[in-house]
Amino acid sequence: MIDKKIDDKKGFFGDVFGKQDLKGAKKESKKIIFIVEDDEVLLRALYILFHDEGYTIATATDGETAISMARRLKPDVVLLDLLLPKVDGFDVLKDLKADPELKSIPVVVLSNLGDSPSIEKAKKLGADDYYIKAETDLDVLSEKIKKLLT
Repeated sequence: MIDKKIDDKKGFFGDVFGKQDLKGAKKESKKIIFIVEDDEVLLRALYILFHDEGYTIATATDGETAISMARRLKPDVVLLDLLLPKVDGFDVLKDLKADPELKSIPVVVLSNLGDSPSIEKAKKLGADDYYIKAETDLDVLSEKIKKLLT
């Protein structure tokens, strides 16, 4: 069922959904949510959730791609996992917040890391909020993202 919904959607771009050119993405009036997540099932669920709410979605499944795409795309908000291949989410967050053109973009961490040191580290690096995957209702996450985009 989810696969069918994914196949029906238009506008996928990113390393998971087609590597389409990003040049025209910012020309649209819709806000862009950049989802950086290596779990394909969760990535698809997040895509469906936010795309059905009318947002344009960009995706990356590793930290290296995330940094490169964020620089080119300049999304309106980033939803970031911390446990990523190639470059971890902490380093992605650090790079985003160190870049003058990207530092004002809100970053919401969605991770399986629920320990206090990880949460504190992410917030010190500039995360606007932190959610633990196993404890987070997607509706709550959706409301947070909507607030950041208004």
